Amino acid sequence: MADDVPTFAVPPGFLGVGCRDGNVAIAGIPLDIGTTNRSGARFGPSAIRQASRMLVDGDHPTAWIDPARSLSDIGDFRIALGDIPRSLALIEAQAAPIRHLVALGGEHGITLPLLRALACRIGPVGLVHFDAHVDTWPDNFGQAFAHGSVFFHAINEGLVDPRRMIQIGIRSPMGRGIYDWTLSRGVTIVTAEEVHLGGPAAVADRIRAVIGQSPAYLSFDVDALDPAFAPGTGTPEIGGLASWQAQAILRRLGGLSFVGMDVVEVAPAYDVAEITALAAATMAFEYLALVSGRTG
Repeated sequence: MADDVPTFAVPPGFLGVGCRDGNVAIAGIPLDIGTTNRSGARFGPSAIRQASRMLVDGDHPTAWIDPARSLSDIGDFRIALGDIPRSLALIEAQAAPIRHLVALGGEHGITLPLLRALACRIGPVGLVHFDAHVDTWPDNFGQAFAHGSVFFHAINEGLVDPRRMIQIGIRSPMGRGIYDWTLSRGVTIVTAEEVHLGGPAAVADRIRAVIGQSPAYLSFDVDALDPAFAPGTGTPEIGGLASWQAQAILRRLGGLSFVGMDVVEVAPAYDVAEITALAAATMAFEYLALVSGRTG
């Protein structure tokens, strides 16, 4: 970013970049017709891009690289208004030719077609999943492809290897059968309380042990964070991670073979002073710092 451009005048792309040659593509996916509580995540991509202006003043403060250097913002994916199955098909088709994608949601339902596209190219992947919810319900109020059923389908369709899947920040109410089904598939669940008691370093070590060195995907639902740090989301749950805890965990995941990422469920109508959008932008920023320099 040019030194003479003030932060408030940074161009509207993520980290101020536009559509150009780059090893990593940023795309917004403004879908939220499968949300089960508060709607509004369709406005998440624009809010995250706007908040990312706060991250363009220099290099990443621990990795000492510019995460924008190999990045291209390709705009927003098309969706089918009011039609979840058609929207998922459109998202998968648009993601298919992209080698390394960072997606800005939108609701968590966008992750399913992104994993479908990825699995077609490289097979089942490991999954690092930050969330308040396990998202392994068979359906939500009769809708099979709502945002709480993403990983039920991903596991059953063989898109992820559940033995290499770890969920961090889980704390919402759920039926015991949902919890037991998830564990029975081999998924590792780390509750928010375990994060608080054990600390980021221990959680990062556990992630490394589960994921190993095979390809892995990162899905970050902003409601993994406590509503004190991320009020702008559709299904907030108290007792969540502090933003610094999530950031510290991510910074300790260098060397893992990440092949894509999404950050989802930012609903800016419920935000306060852009803190949720900035947290989401920063998690994508941290991910870019992890993969920058090895995606070429």
